[in-house]
Amino acid sequence: MRMLDLIAKKRDRLEHAPAELEFIAKAAASGSVPDYQLSAWLMAVRLNGMSRTETVAFTRAMARSGRTVRLSKVKAPKVDKHSTGGVGDGISIPLAPLLAVAGAAVPMMSGRGLGHTGGTLDKLESIRGFKVRIPIPAVERQVKRLGVCMFGQSGDLAPADGKLYALRDATATVESRPLIVASILSKKLAEDLDGLIMDVKCGSGAFFKDPKQAEGLACDLVRTACGSGLRCVAVMTDMEQPLGLQVGNALEIRQAVDILRGDFTASDYAEVLFTLGGWMLVLGRLEKDWRKGAERLKKLILTGKPLKRFKEMVKAQGGDPRVADDPERFLPVSRLKAELKAPAEGFLTRLDAKLFGRAAVALGAGRDRQEDKIDFGAGFTLRRKLGDRVRKGETLASVYASDAKRLGEGLKMAQSALDVGRKAPAPRKTILKVIQ
Repeated sequence: MRMLDLIAKKRDRLEHAPAELEFIAKAAASGSVPDYQLSAWLMAVRLNGMSRTETVAFTRAMARSGRTVRLSKVKAPKVDKHSTGGVGDGISIPLAPLLAVAGAAVPMMSGRGLGHTGGTLDKLESIRGFKVRIPIPAVERQVKRLGVCMFGQSGDLAPADGKLYALRDATATVESRPLIVASILSKKLAEDLDGLIMDVKCGSGAFFKDPKQAEGLACDLVRTACGSGLRCVAVMTDMEQPLGLQVGNALEIRQAVDILRGDFTASDYAEVLFTLGGWMLVLGRLEKDWRKGAERLKKLILTGKPLKRFKEMVKAQGGDPRVADDPERFLPVSRLKAELKAPAEGFLTRLDAKLFGRAAVALGAGRDRQEDKIDFGAGFTLRRKLGDRVRKGETLASVYASDAKRLGEGLKMAQSALDVGRKAPAPRKTILKVIQ
């Protein structure tokens, strides 16, 4: 089999056989094919697409290109969650220990932030000492013992994806839907899961802003996962405004601890948490109805057990467990603070998630390049949300940074991300659609 022939085949809009896609995945993982040929094939896929059969076969081939997490000895149903990325989206952090207490095993593989979207690994690393680079055998041991581990992708887990992801980023082929689907799901298939919940964001702060595009991605993810033998449900959620009340790494850990303490003030955040959690219980066959699952999770939080499991997870991964008892004391906060004020009296009619995400990056809370360093204590605490009535000069958000220039840039950008109008905007749904 020659890579040149496979490039020509996809160039001519012909369908690959599963063996050909297996060859490409293995070649990407091993480095046996030069980057320029892999790049040419990626562009052919970007232009001509893949059939559903091809997407399933390629996803499975990438999952098999390296090691897998082996959890066959774990009796509990193994479930995970993936979000397509947003602003203030720290849901994974309370969700993982909550599901573990509910009887699931949660090997939660997460990523880093890039651009305006935050990353779960960066948030976890704002906890002093917390380790996210964990060898697969250690992940397996921790899941067996605690029912939960939150970790980053290692080089030997779906290595074909790591190679192709880097090439896609450098060859303008990121937007290919079959390649997006295969990239997301290959890593999840390598986790030996029983069920997967997909949180597909839609709105200004999402990868896909258009609802039809987001729904198309959600449908492709569910079909491909199910075609690969993995039970999957996609929940489309709103990302027109930041989720919850905190944007920033340590700030979002604080919000996770708050909700695990039973503080549901951030109502949109709580709604997403319990909706995803309820469906995960259904996928793990621990509940038949997601609503009953959601109610069960709310009651579990009030027992204090999920917070205790979070604390145990933090300790097991080298972090300071006192963060669960007193996050204000044991999480970093940037030394400079300013207030974002309402420019007029009226209703908050725009709170642009993408611009708030970009403002958080300007403050130091995110990165534009993988090598950029993060200020863990930087970010925003929102005091008002879309549709809220505000007075002129009222504080809409507290803004944190460690550098005066960054503080000024972030504050200016955040001011451009909001509008105040005379009429209240139409109420927005947080949960847009569920695709099974």
